Amino acid sequence: MPWLETDPVNERKRFIMEWLSTELPIAELCRHHNISRKTGYKWIERYRTEGPDGLLDRSHRTDACPHTTPAYVLDEACRIRTGRRQWIGARKVRNQLLTEHPDWPVPSRRTLHAHFVRRGLVRKRRRRRKPLHPGRPTTPFDAPNSIWSIDFKGQFKTRNGRYCYPLTAQDGFSRYLLACQGLNGPTFVDTKRVLARTFRRFGLPERIRSDNGTPFASNALGRLSRLSVWFIKLGILPELIEPASPQQNARHERMHKDLKADATIPPAGDLSAQQRRFNDFRSYFNDVRSHEGLDDQTPGSVYEPSPRPFPSKLTPPEYPAHFELRKVSINGGIRWVNLWVNVSHVLGGEYVGLEPVADGVWAVHYGPVLLGWFHVRLGRILQGDDRSLRDADTSVS
Repeated sequence: MPWLETDPVNERKRFIMEWLSTELPIAELCRHHNISRKTGYKWIERYRTEGPDGLLDRSHRTDACPHTTPAYVLDEACRIRTGRRQWIGARKVRNQLLTEHPDWPVPSRRTLHAHFVRRGLVRKRRRRRKPLHPGRPTTPFDAPNSIWSIDFKGQFKTRNGRYCYPLTAQDGFSRYLLACQGLNGPTFVDTKRVLARTFRRFGLPERIRSDNGTPFASNALGRLSRLSVWFIKLGILPELIEPASPQQNARHERMHKDLKADATIPPAGDLSAQQRRFNDFRSYFNDVRSHEGLDDQTPGSVYEPSPRPFPSKLTPPEYPAHFELRKVSINGGIRWVNLWVNVSHVLGGEYVGLEPVADGVWAVHYGPVLLGWFHVRLGRILQGDDRSLRDADTSVS
C-alpha cells in the first residue's frame, strides 16, 4: 500500500469540500481537521471571494521594508556594471558609487553582488574538477628499502642569483639520506638522472613515497606521471601522500628542516659550491649524527643496500590471463570495438589491462595501479574508490 502524501493546500481543499457537502457546525468541522475556528473562517472567506485560487499558498514577504535599497541605487550600480568595463565586480562598483554619490544609501558589497546575480550580470564560474587521490598511504616503514621517500625541498637563490632546487631521497626505515642533489629545476629528465644514479648505487626499493607535485604526479588517471610510469616498469610501486598533508611524510620533512638550517642559510655562491654543502650535510647526517628513533644509532649503521639491482633493461608490467590488453596510442587513447577511449598521454606506447567486474564495466589497470572504471555504454573511464561506481547503472541519462 503506498504512503498517503498530502500538503497544506490539499488539506484546505478537503476542508472546503466537507464544508460544502455537509451540514456540520463549523466548530465540529474545525475540530475534525485540527484547526482553530478562526483559521477555518479565514479559508472559507478566501474561498468565497477568490474561489479555489484563494486556497493556494501566498508569499510571506512584507509589503514594505524600511531598509530596502532604493531602485535608483541598484539601477545605477547595474549601469556601472554593464558599462565599458564589464570586468569590474561588486566591490569596485560600490567604491565608485560611494565616490560619485556620497549621499546615497549605498548597500554592502554582498547585497550588490546578489542583485547582479539576480539580474544575470554575473557569469557563473565553472568549478574545477579536483583530481581524485588513492587515499592516505598506510604502508609501514618495517625494513630498509621497503619505502623510500623523495621530495624537492623548497627552492632558493644562490648568491649569483640562480635558483637551486634540492632533490632529496631518503630510506624511510633507517632515515639514511640516499641523495641530496641541487638541480636547476624540478624536471623529469634531471630527476630521473639523479634517481637512476641512486638506484645503481643502492638498488631498488619496494615503494617510493612522494607528494603530488611535479614531476612525481600529474592530473592524469591514477595520478600517473612519466616518472611514476618509469617506477612501475622498474618494479617499484609509487605512493602519494594526500594533498596538503606533509605530516604523512613527516620523517622526510623533518630532515628538510635540518638541511635548510645547516646547508642553505646563508646560501652558497653558486650551484657547485652549494652542492659541496649538500654533500657535507649528507655525510654528517648519515654517519655522524645519531637518531633517537634508531636507539641513538646513525642511519649509516642501520641501512643496508637493496638486494634488487637496477636492471639494464626495463620490463613492461605483466597482467593475469583473464585481463584484456590494449595498447595506448601516442595520443593517449585505446580502441574498444568501435570506440576511442581516452586514457592518458603519459601511457603512450604502454599496455593497460582491463578486468571485467560487472556487466559492461571493466577495471582499468596499469601494472599494480588501478586507473579507473571503464563503462562501455558511457564510452569513457570514470575514477572513484567507491565500489558502487563499478556497479552503478551505466545508462546515459
